[in-house]
Amino acid sequence: MATAAQGRSSSASSLKRVNKKVVSSRNSFSQRVNVPVLVATLGLVIYGILVIWTASLSISNASFPRHLVGVGLGAILSILVWRTDLRGLANMSTVLLVLDIIVIFSPYIPGLSYNAKGMTGWVQIPLIGLTFQPVELAKIITTFFIAGLGAQYNGHIDTVRDYVKLCGMLAVPFLCVLAAGDLGSGLVVFAGGAVIIMMSGAKREWVLSTIAILIGLVSLLLAADSVVDALLGKDVLIKQYQMNRLLVFIDPSADTSGAGYNLMQSLIAVGSGGFFGKGIGNATQAAEGFLPEAHTDFVFALLSEEFGFVGAIILLALFVLLIFSSIRVAVKSDSLFLKLVAVGLVGMWTFQIFENIGMCIGLMPITGIPLPFISFGSSSMLMQFTMVGIIQSIWSHRSKAA
Repeated sequence: MATAAQGRSSSASSLKRVNKKVVSSRNSFSQRVNVPVLVATLGLVIYGILVIWTASLSISNASFPRHLVGVGLGAILSILVWRTDLRGLANMSTVLLVLDIIVIFSPYIPGLSYNAKGMTGWVQIPLIGLTFQPVELAKIITTFFIAGLGAQYNGHIDTVRDYVKLCGMLAVPFLCVLAAGDLGSGLVVFAGGAVIIMMSGAKREWVLSTIAILIGLVSLLLAADSVVDALLGKDVLIKQYQMNRLLVFIDPSADTSGAGYNLMQSLIAVGSGGFFGKGIGNATQAAEGFLPEAHTDFVFALLSEEFGFVGAIILLALFVLLIFSSIRVAVKSDSLFLKLVAVGLVGMWTFQIFENIGMCIGLMPITGIPLPFISFGSSSMLMQFTMVGIIQSIWSHRSKAA
């Protein structure tokens, strides 16, 4: 009897130890990895793989193996970044600024420059021949640069002078990207940096005044553009195609066979998808060549045509999970610098999602901004994974003692 009781007691103790190990293992995993961010990322990546595979069935430029290579390299890069403590970058603002400028203008360095679609925005990596769009990396460098500056104020920007100084520092990479000829990426850089400045302790009236000034400057720029172009005989301030996109945004029916063609075809694709979509491989707007750049800029229109309203809602739900989980990571971090980095990344994600989807349904002007994790393009995919790695690194190092 005693022996049997002792056996049962020993078994119970062993079971308790096993349960404690399982619980400890789970706690250790959740301490190192933010599960909601991981789930959202996996969902978006798998969805993107499915969409690009369907696009590859009818679009020759949508190379499915190349997309998988981008995903694989991005996953490796994300893991490497996740295992790195990024807090040391807080005091490297000067180095980050110099590096940022070099990266932005690297496509103009002889021997590295690579032209794609008539644009000089890529570099070709020597020896291996792979191409990369450096401005994608510049977006992340700018985030660390502005976050490092903003963290110096400990959550309170007390004077207008300090606020203007921060805005001026953000203007440097923003104007450099514009000078390099990439308005869309410049807006992404501006959006992420602006969120960081606001979260650094800028007063509401300063922010509202800045918005009013920017609106005034943009209006003045649009008014002066035609005059300057007429005097000099060429596009100087705003390129003609950029002006056409703005005019089409104001009136989509103004030029349906010219500048407004892409938007009209996108609207047709989104609308024809209905509630459940036409099904995999049945996106006729893309398959028959009516919708240009269906696998890159207008990938949301392709997705909506194939998977309908339900597919679009699933996509938005995954984006919402990613954004709000990343905000929670920022809230939980003890480091103000890492908090600002996280909200900067959230700002960039939010702007890219809103702009890309908005332009496909006529709510935003057309730009060349990719849809995170969904659009075809290795440069963007690598940087999206890097951003997730940064968020996971912030989570695993959220405590000062980490």
